[in-house]
Amino acid sequence: MWISFNCPSKQNNDSFAPGSDEELQNLIVGDLKPHNAPIILVESDPGWPKAFEREAHRIRSILGDKIIQLEHVGSTSVPGLCAKPIIDMLLVVENSADEMSYVPALEAAGYPLRIREPEWFEHRMFKGPDIDINLHVFSAGTSEVERMLRFRDWLRSNEGDRDKYAQVKRSLAETTWRHVQHYADAKTSIIQEIMERANAKCNTLRQQT
Repeated sequence: MWISFNCPSKQNNDSFAPGSDEELQNLIVGDLKPHNAPIILVESDPGWPKAFEREAHRIRSILGDKIIQLEHVGSTSVPGLCAKPIIDMLLVVENSADEMSYVPALEAAGYPLRIREPEWFEHRMFKGPDIDINLHVFSAGTSEVERMLRFRDWLRSNEGDRDKYAQVKRSLAETTWRHVQHYADAKTSIIQEIMERANAKCNTLRQQT
């Protein structure tokens, strides 16, 4: 949940049941604000990688050697893919549950903690001080880190699946969604389908080496 391109590892079927306001509020730091509108998607922007690099530089200056990995993920990390104009970032630290090791430093620099999901890989998410980002934090060795990067890399290299994903996104975006997370969750089926192909290709390559 909460990752802009969705988290199929949290849902193991093709059905979509929107989370209730109460369920979502339990994960949010602060007040839950309904969206109640369609989703605005824009065409791929060549400036998105530069925006990521600027933010990555700032975050590295804040956390230093506490950062194990810092990556550009989500739709804005895939050239040619339409997206919400929000930069998704993946930050890997030693232990994301140890908030005192990184949360105070980020918040002092203007990155407020917005999501806390202790039951899902101890996921945390921050917003940016002056740019629209989703900074996702996971612990080193978490399987979701590998999954996010594999999904990104597959879409970067596979035009057919990239176009298919864009088509589904555009169709879903026309719906009025109470919460943006409901739009993200509705993409579960297509993401699972694409991930199955990406995983199969990865397994084939492993067998050949």
